[in-house]
Amino acid sequence: VHTHGSEAYTPDGTDIYEPSDNNTRTLDENYNVVRVGDEMERVFTELGLTVVHDRTLYDYPKYNGAYDRSAEAVQRYLEQYPSIKIVLDVHRDALVDSDGTVYKPVLQIDGVKTAQVMLLVGTDDAGATFPDWTEHLALAMEIQQEMNSLWPGLARPITLRTARFNQQLTKGSLLVEVGSHGNTLEEALAGARLFARSAAKVLLARVGA
Repeated sequence: VHTHGSEAYTPDGTDIYEPSDNNTRTLDENYNVVRVGDEMERVFTELGLTVVHDRTLYDYPKYNGAYDRSAEAVQRYLEQYPSIKIVLDVHRDALVDSDGTVYKPVLQIDGVKTAQVMLLVGTDDAGATFPDWTEHLALAMEIQQEMNSLWPGLARPITLRTARFNQQLTKGSLLVEVGSHGNTLEEALAGARLFARSAAKVLLARVGA
C-alpha cells in the first residue's frame, strides 16, 4: 500500500514526469512510489510470495487524512484476504536542510547507484493503543539485519515514531522509506529490489517456521 502514493523522485535522464501539487510529487504511476511498489511486487512474486498491491493514491487530491483513507483500505483487504501476514506501506523520504539543501541516501552496490532503505516503526508513545508494537520492531530488526548482512550499508537506522501509522491493524506491518526525494527513480528501484530480496528471505523463513 502507498499512503502517500504520489511521492516521486528527482527527474533524471528519461525519468521525466509531470508534477502534481509540487515538484516532488506526481500522479504518473510510472514515476512515483507506486512504481517502486511494482518492483517490490515483482521480486516478491518471483521468490514465491503472494502479493496484493494497492496502487491507490490516498494523498491526492487531498493530502490530509491520507492515513485514515489507507487504513480503511487495509481493513478491507484484511477482511477479503485473511491470510495476509504483513502490510508494507511504501514511501520515499524527504531529506532537506534548513538552507534548502537536498540530501539523498545512496551507495554503490556492485557498481550500481542504490538508494538506501529505512524502516519506520510506530509505537504507543503518543497514547494510542498499540500494545504489540515491539513485535513490529522485531520484524524490522530482522529485515534490517538481513539487508546489511547481504548488502552492508543498504539499510539506514530504524526510526521509531510516536504515532502508529496504521501498523496496529496487523501483527506485521512496517513503513518502508525507499530513498528520498533527492534520489533518482533508478536508484530507488535498485534499493527496492534489494530490500524485497532481503524481506522475502525473512518472511519465507517465518512461514517455514
